[in-house]
Amino acid sequence: MESPAAVTPRTRNRPGRARILAAIRDAAIIEFSQHGFKGASTQAIAQRAGLTKPQLHYYIASKDELYQQLLRDVLAGWSNVFVVEGQEDDPRAVLVRYIREKVDYSLDNPMLSRLFTRELLDGGPNLGSYWPVALASTQSKIDLIERWVTEGKLRSVDARLLLMHIWAMTQHYADYALQVRVILGADKGAAADAAHDDLPLPREKVVREITDLVLLGCGLAPL
Repeated sequence: MESPAAVTPRTRNRPGRARILAAIRDAAIIEFSQHGFKGASTQAIAQRAGLTKPQLHYYIASKDELYQQLLRDVLAGWSNVFVVEGQEDDPRAVLVRYIREKVDYSLDNPMLSRLFTRELLDGGPNLGSYWPVALASTQSKIDLIERWVTEGKLRSVDARLLLMHIWAMTQHYADYALQVRVILGADKGAAADAAHDDLPLPREKVVREITDLVLLGCGLAPL
């Protein structure tokens, strides 16, 4: 959350600054994920964080810079996975780790995942600077998968579609938490609380099912 763009210099030594910034960040994630950039207001963020609007603007430069920082948080979290470490070049091991880390990140940060999804649904007006980086990062993954196919380590798959299928499955339980809870019978009678993020089944089961589907689809042995 704390960044030169989002935090004014005069807050650097203020007691309790970290706690207040964390409260602002949490409030902003909820507001942006539920209402999008246009629908969220600094007044609502301030109230949710337990601050007045003037107090909020003491800690943030603007709503736009706060939103951009949160988008960068999402993208930074996703960019840290699907990295071939050291000499490891075993597609099965890489895919298993990738799926695990993608599920964990989505379920540990469900509101951030929804914030990004909401941005996409709104047409991605704030993602102009993101796409070149995303395309370059994705292309490196595509090149790796295609090399595995050429080397006979994977069956012939469309690398782009494989990645998008993985993204869809690993983010589904965060982005569609309400639907997941209703379909799995976690909420009886009245409509489920859309802000309730407890996964109504063991996370390990989700990870295993997704992983086995991907591995088998790639011609690899399941877990």
